[in-house]
Amino acid sequence: MPSLLAVHAAGLERLHPDAGEPWQPSSLYLATHPHSAVRAWGWHLAPTGKTMHTVPDDRITATVDVTPWLEQKTAAVLAHRTEVARGAAPGLIAALPVPEQGRLLGTEWYIRHDPVGTAPPHTELLP
Repeated sequence: MPSLLAVHAAGLERLHPDAGEPWQPSSLYLATHPHSAVRAWGWHLAPTGKTMHTVPDDRITATVDVTPWLEQKTAAVLAHRTEVARGAAPGLIAALPVPEQGRLLGTEWYIRHDPVGTAPPHTELLP
């Protein structure tokens, strides 16, 4: 996962010494979809044979209402022409009437990941 590697690398002072002081973010929010989203999106995806990779709803740690930016989000999704052309789910949904787009694209879901471990500073190797 490139984003997780970048978060870890940000705290390593020797990796990119010319980039400035190292900084270790305390959290990373990974975008995902809960199982309940599939129930809402399912009838749009069923005729296409598309599936979505989802997580149990109780794994979601943050939600964001993005309906105020729905027009920009839809435009951004449609700007990925190759994704739309290959029939990816976001492109299918972005092509729906605006009220349906709002219902299906109006919320974003995240899982909080805390990349700083709680392991002791020194770990002994096992024989």
